[in-house]
Amino acid sequence: MAEQNGDAQPAAAAVPKFSVLAQYAKDFSFENPNAPRSLGPQQQSPNISIQINVNARQLAASDYEVTLLLEGGAGEGAGTLFKFELNYAGVFRVENIPAPQVQPAIMIEGPRLLFPFARQMIADAVRNGGFPPLYIDPIDFNALFMQRLASASAPAGVA
Repeated sequence: MAEQNGDAQPAAAAVPKFSVLAQYAKDFSFENPNAPRSLGPQQQSPNISIQINVNARQLAASDYEVTLLLEGGAGEGAGTLFKFELNYAGVFRVENIPAPQVQPAIMIEGPRLLFPFARQMIADAVRNGGFPPLYIDPIDFNALFMQRLASASAPAGVA
């Protein structure tokens, strides 16, 4: 038995790890440009738009900062009810993950772990702005990453 325990330690050292070192709001803005006029009962459901972007940069040999940018709002033009912009980020440490799998881990798992916190910040800000909370639907970060890869590998002349 003692031999098996001795053999198990080197294998445990090579276990892939993806750790969250920190997470934070880098920039957050909420606008309610037509208050108090916009706070009355709405005749129809407003058009809600949301844009999502994920970026990453390497900070050290195994540390990466992942930023999740969520922008959106309700209504358009003079009928704008609210707008928001949140740049939420985290620092992640990648250990014992094969090099070809580091970028997918960073660009898929990083934002997947950050998203619930960003979603709650937006919901709270919209609610505190006088509207029902806006709970953004879950995002498939794997599909978002695959779209980004496909657009990056598409020939420049193809429309």
